[in-house]
Amino acid sequence: MITFTIITCTYNAASVLQRTLDSVLKQTYQNVEHIILDGKSKDNTLQMAERYKLVSDNVEETRHQVIVVSEPDKGLYDAMNKGIDKATGNYIVFLNAGDVFPTEDTLETIANSVGEGEELPGVLYGETDVVDDNGTFIRHRRLQVPKALSWRSFKWGMLVCHQAFYARVDLARENHYNLDYRLSADVDWCIRIMKSAEQHHLSLCNVNAVIVNYLDGGMSIKNHKASLKERYRIMSSHYGFIQTSLLHLWFVIRSLLKK
Repeated sequence: MITFTIITCTYNAASVLQRTLDSVLKQTYQNVEHIILDGKSKDNTLQMAERYKLVSDNVEETRHQVIVVSEPDKGLYDAMNKGIDKATGNYIVFLNAGDVFPTEDTLETIANSVGEGEELPGVLYGETDVVDDNGTFIRHRRLQVPKALSWRSFKWGMLVCHQAFYARVDLARENHYNLDYRLSADVDWCIRIMKSAEQHHLSLCNVNAVIVNYLDGGMSIKNHKASLKERYRIMSSHYGFIQTSLLHLWFVIRSLLKK
């Protein structure tokens, strides 16, 4: 039976964390490990996480394992690397504070996308909906996931949301986040995970469902210009300077034509 490790990295996230904790706790799928990595929050984030662990531990019918760690880190991607090292599931996914599963059986849907007896795909991926601070639907994510995904797909942009990208833990351990990138290391990480899957002759499986409700306004959104520059560096490193430059020129032309 597939096991999932969900990692939530927090810092002063008390205003949005509870919805995420509730969403994980309500999942009908039982083989779940939820690791909460707190960077020494100054609000009551840690207390909320500890209370959530206590509730989960006392629910008799659940086999969810909650692990709470609070320690200093060198930033979000350093915390994510710590999560990778602690994960014991078959697949790892990063669910930010404020993000939620769309339904209580989302993990069931993801697990059922893998055929019985089939070798576990390198990546399981799906669609994303964007929600506001109240959890209200705003829109479907602008970039739609391709039916057939490969590492080459991301030359057109990050077609799969980070929170809808489930990587095999063994691949994740081979590919920690590059801390040289401050805002878009997740883009680089997803590409490297897919490259590793190809090298190991592992498939990438489309779940064909919305598998996360993403809270609008993440770190890269708040630092949009710097994030775009960093993404350009990442794309150039994977796809080459000439191809990346031509594609970005097309992105600019396309945006002007839409106006």
